[in-house]
Amino acid sequence: MNAPATTELPVVVIGAGPAGLAAAAHLVDRGLTPLVLEAGPVAAAAVREWAHVRLFSTWGEVVDPAAEKLLAPTGWVKPDGAGYPSGGDWAEQYLQPLADVLGDQVCFGATVTGVSRAGRDRIVDADRDAQPFVVHVAHADGREERLFARAVIDASGTWTTPGPAGASGLPALGEKSASDRITYRVPDLKDPAVRARYAGKHTAVIGSGASAFTALAYLADLATSDDGTGTKAVWILRRGISGSTFGGGTADHLPARGALGLAAKAAVDDGHADAVTGFRTDAVERYADGRLVLVGEDGRRLDPVDEVIVLTGFRPDLSFLSEVRLGLDERLQAPTALAPLIDPNQHSCGTVYPHGVNELSHPEKDVYLVGMKSYGRAPTFLAMTGYEQVRSIAAAIAGDHEAAERVELTLPETGVCGGAGLFDAPEAAQDTEGGGCCAAPATLQIGIGAPASSGGC
Repeated sequence: MNAPATTELPVVVIGAGPAGLAAAAHLVDRGLTPLVLEAGPVAAAAVREWAHVRLFSTWGEVVDPAAEKLLAPTGWVKPDGAGYPSGGDWAEQYLQPLADVLGDQVCFGATVTGVSRAGRDRIVDADRDAQPFVVHVAHADGREERLFARAVIDASGTWTTPGPAGASGLPALGEKSASDRITYRVPDLKDPAVRARYAGKHTAVIGSGASAFTALAYLADLATSDDGTGTKAVWILRRGISGSTFGGGTADHLPARGALGLAAKAAVDDGHADAVTGFRTDAVERYADGRLVLVGEDGRRLDPVDEVIVLTGFRPDLSFLSEVRLGLDERLQAPTALAPLIDPNQHSCGTVYPHGVNELSHPEKDVYLVGMKSYGRAPTFLAMTGYEQVRSIAAAIAGDHEAAERVELTLPETGVCGGAGLFDAPEAAQDTEGGGCCAAPATLQIGIGAPASSGGC
């Protein structure tokens, strides 16, 4: 295996989603050659799977400046900056055109199956940093390929690895066998077949974040429609309901995000959803008629439901990175220096300053996790955070360390601050007036964002 000189090699970017394509744009802007590897057949394949969901960030916040610069000569016109795109809009009107501009620097229909140093497994120290990366690829047509890279930016996201219903982090007993009535995505109720699945039915929604809010709001809308009579949701929360349960509301500096929480609250207040608090799912049992019963760790058994929507977050797939030396927090599976800033055990509001190469570096030089994947299991993220990450990393790879360490981002406030965000203490009060341990200036706040693409080719 004879690898070319490292400096002559491209930077491999895994995933042609928002962060991956932005990384490619910044690399091009720096005069470097990217090779974007995407498992799906088109750009933003994962984003397209939630095409029906509207972002709570405006167009002005989800278009990367370097990408816009790359698109401008093509005649591309940026959508109204004040508008809110859906996932489908984001993919069709921005991400696909960006991939088209990058041309053959984006490879579709293939999956990254492994990353290592050429001739060095993770054990070998000798001359390690001088070796290029070797990237193994499985193409959709069955071909296998070995590529070499000077650096690897993993923007493959977390979309393909959703969290289970089980409160232990493992699937609940019976969860897998009940998969025909369980989904791990926000359903598209505009699709007639999907709508028929939930119309007039009782559905359990497990989760406490923006996705759960969206599902509750959708089901409430269905319940008030002509074809939705009898539609009812039961909202399963591992914690109790407190002042911060429904997000920042009118205090949120991203108004659409605040409105989403208020819509979920309205679903409960109007009787379209019942909330069950302090419930940690242990088992899923099936009745003879096919309906499902959720059983809690404390032995509680809920009334039977027809469907279950599990929205308990996502986790990174690290399997293809097993031969590179990553420095990851033992809890969040996020880079060690970043993890304390985003740990939901400590921060309900996701307080973190804009960050880049320093927080995202690993013991393995020139390998980076970016976008949603960089946050590991932490639930809070904004697209613009990913854009700042890849700007900094591209500058570092190009040798411009001053630019790499410069902050070029201001983030909006969540409007929600207070104590720990994960521990399920039903009686714990949350401070929603901007005080508490998470209080910080507007430049130091983040919120929950859209998932990034899964990648590889």
